[in-house]
Amino acid sequence: MSKHTLYRRYPNKAALLEAVVGRDVGRFREALLTAAVGEEEEGALGALRRAAFRYVEIGSSRDYAAFYLSVSAEAAVSAALRERLASWSRDALEPLVGFVATAQGSGELRAGDPISVCGILIDLLEGVNNRLRLADDAAADAPSPLRLFDERWTVFTAAFGGS
Repeated sequence: MSKHTLYRRYPNKAALLEAVVGRDVGRFREALLTAAVGEEEEGALGALRRAAFRYVEIGSSRDYAAFYLSVSAEAAVSAALRERLASWSRDALEPLVGFVATAQGSGELRAGDPISVCGILIDLLEGVNNRLRLADDAAADAPSPLRLFDERWTVFTAAFGGS
């Protein structure tokens, strides 16, 4: 596709970025919601765990990271893009915030601001993503995504486990 063709559909770089990220946020949200579906006896915490692991599966992709890290780098020097990025992030993470609130409501997680609790979970998960993106996949001691996730999930549930 040529640059001319792109700009016939999107008048500028910001409009193109809005379309691409808007599409990705929708796909991301759907992936989290779909991943959360499971056995009812696993409860709300089980749904949160499945969605959180899906977050790792998506976020550890090097292609995904390359795009969003470049957008983040640009946002560091653009207040308008920084504001937009914060909005996209809130929209993308809304399902996880909802799963946290549901788990709190069922007593499986301690009460507190679900957005803050979700933010701490995301900080833990981003540690997994960074380790996986920087790992040598061919190395015999390459980290297992599930092992790294389980270590952080254990920390999260120890800190925020039921009331």
